[in-house]
Amino acid sequence: MKSISIDNVELQARRKGSAGWNIAVLAIAFVLAAPVFAVVTFAFTSSDDIWPHLAATVLPGYLWRSGVLVFATGTLCLAIGTGTAWLVTMCSFPGRKIFQWALLIPLAIPTYIVAYVYVDLFEFSSYLPQIRSMPGAVLVLAFVLYPYVFLSARAAFLQQSFCVFEVARTLGCSASEAFMRVSLPMARPALVVGVLFVAMECLNDIGAVQHFGIRTLTVGIYDIWLERGNLGGGAQIACVLLAIMIFLGVLERTSRQSRRYHETSSKYRQLPGYKLNGWKAALAIFACIAPIFLGFILPAATLALHAFETGWEPELLVYGANSLVLTLSAMILLLAVGLILAYGVRILGSGGITGMVVLIASIGYAIPGAVLGLGILVPLAGFDNFLDSIARASFGVSTGLLFTGSAAAVVFAYLVRFLFLSYGSLEAGLSKITPSMDMAARCLGHGEWSTLRRVHFILLRPAVLSAALLVFIDCMKELPATLILRPYDFDTLATYTYTSASLGLFEESAPAALAILLAGLIPVLLLTRVLALSRPGGTISA
Repeated sequence: MKSISIDNVELQARRKGSAGWNIAVLAIAFVLAAPVFAVVTFAFTSSDDIWPHLAATVLPGYLWRSGVLVFATGTLCLAIGTGTAWLVTMCSFPGRKIFQWALLIPLAIPTYIVAYVYVDLFEFSSYLPQIRSMPGAVLVLAFVLYPYVFLSARAAFLQQSFCVFEVARTLGCSASEAFMRVSLPMARPALVVGVLFVAMECLNDIGAVQHFGIRTLTVGIYDIWLERGNLGGGAQIACVLLAIMIFLGVLERTSRQSRRYHETSSKYRQLPGYKLNGWKAALAIFACIAPIFLGFILPAATLALHAFETGWEPELLVYGANSLVLTLSAMILLLAVGLILAYGVRILGSGGITGMVVLIASIGYAIPGAVLGLGILVPLAGFDNFLDSIARASFGVSTGLLFTGSAAAVVFAYLVRFLFLSYGSLEAGLSKITPSMDMAARCLGHGEWSTLRRVHFILLRPAVLSAALLVFIDCMKELPATLILRPYDFDTLATYTYTSASLGLFEESAPAALAILLAGLIPVLLLTRVLALSRPGGTISA
């Protein structure tokens, strides 16, 4: 009877722990989903209902061009990111250690800046096709966004056990066959997350595609909302983007519901390190250096030349400090919130209301920054008015707008906007940890929190660092939501860069763009070093 009583107490404690995680996950998810609900409310309650007109005229073209852009860019990014990640992780050739970090640095450059550079360089060239076209936009976006896939793929390859390669080689597979038949299927969840990042970036982009003359769904939102002054119509097109992103998220989860990939072996020894010589080494070097040159070296050299001619302004230090404070604050919050949600979904399951609310909360990445900023203003203003009414009734004083139009509003916008980056990376990392680890921890008397702290968090270091890098760089260059929600007379490097470039002062924006680039190089270098060392058993030698 005593043992039964103890078992009952343990069972009740576990239920309480799960209930606590459920409450925490739902509370956080509902708060972060509030701006999404606000945008949907705008769409369905607006008196300016132009949906039939949009569906009959411009919407099909927006959908077609957006679909072509996403499919072509995602396919190219998948090929570049996965191929280069395999080369620098599993192969040995001259320059591999340099390429491990250099292949990531195009992420530090905003896409609209790269678009300005390429149009400035090649618009009037008689030897090349027209740069202001769909192929031009696809190439430029792919060579800037492929690091999303590269980072996810490299983290997945580093976590794979050497045993699978031993088995593959024993069965007669070559290095390329082992990649196609073993490593690639095992890395599928991480690759899907990386491609989703690329798809969302393409759908959200406004500066680059507009500069290339490609009228996508996001460009349509800005045209209808800002140029025609129809907020309801813009919100309705934003709901189309939301529906697409929710469909992609549900499709990805459904497709891998019965296909889980876990490492069941503890043999994490040195990775194969296939030696490449001769033409194979030359081809590997070219495959790695081409995206670096087109996505970073050429744009950075152009920016450096303009920055040298223009010179640095003292105000850039203030803008840089503003960017760092906002970015670091958002990064810490995003990692904490993303880990809570990802682990909560692991404990509670992705079905039911918990999984749906978390999916809606993380889908803020699909909403254009400007529309999301407007969606954030509504709940924040309502919360400020609620606090003000309490202060007036209780103390006879007015608190005013504490959060609306403050730096806290910008950080909250980053939290809603980039939760998918943090949550997606951490959830993909958790999916690779076999459930037997949880069961073993439970048998040793550890609860959910203790298991997360002492087991999962250690195994999640590559995923945590990947999420930190993605969040840091994207927050540094985030533009539309910052423009709407920033305090008065408060500029970041991104807002200053875009404002100068949009006024036709491209050369003057070069120093700030270079500062964004340099700020992104430091986390790239740190991440690649720690990411390689975090693999149990060490890394391959050069």
